[in-house]
Amino acid sequence: MRRQGWIGPIEWAAARRPLPGEEVCGDFPIAVEVGRTAALFGVADGLGHGTAAETAAVRAAEVVDRCRTEPPDVLLQLCHRGLADTRGAAITLSRIDFETRTLSWIGIGNVTADLVTKGPDGVQIRASALLAGGIVGYRIPHALATHQVSIGPGDLLVIATDGILEDHVAGMDFAAPAMAIAEHILNAYSRESDDALVLTARYRGASS
Repeated sequence: MRRQGWIGPIEWAAARRPLPGEEVCGDFPIAVEVGRTAALFGVADGLGHGTAAETAAVRAAEVVDRCRTEPPDVLLQLCHRGLADTRGAAITLSRIDFETRTLSWIGIGNVTADLVTKGPDGVQIRASALLAGGIVGYRIPHALATHQVSIGPGDLLVIATDGILEDHVAGMDFAAPAMAIAEHILNAYSRESDDALVLTARYRGASS
């Protein structure tokens, strides 16, 4: 289960697989263009696994796609309403604005997001999304806070569900294409007890 492409100056890819023995995956990638000035990336992890988890995750992606111009915190509120009749999901959203070179992110649940860069001592996590507790569609915090960091050419966004082990950015070939990195993490760090998904997005610099 692979998807990849370009949105403006961003090369992105997603690799996922269902829980062994299942036919569908309850983890779903989000990658949409916001006008010509921004891109929105995210992952929805439907609670549990199987068809009901897939239904919740796909519903979240549909809400985001339909309302993509809204800020990330508003999108999470809209997802919360839209998933009320599903089993719910963990969702993390990251918006990259090309002109200001900023990344704004927010998450509820355990879908991690890291901004990774190459430093003198190798691959380093420069910033991580702050995740709030809750389940989108069931119970979320009353106040949702979006955090913002700067992003520079070459920086890599890595979003992973809890089907991926911690420390999954260690040992990656930072110079590899987005899909190669996503596939490496999926193959080397996925748990056998859950669905798993990795989304990578590399900012290549100002769009021409």
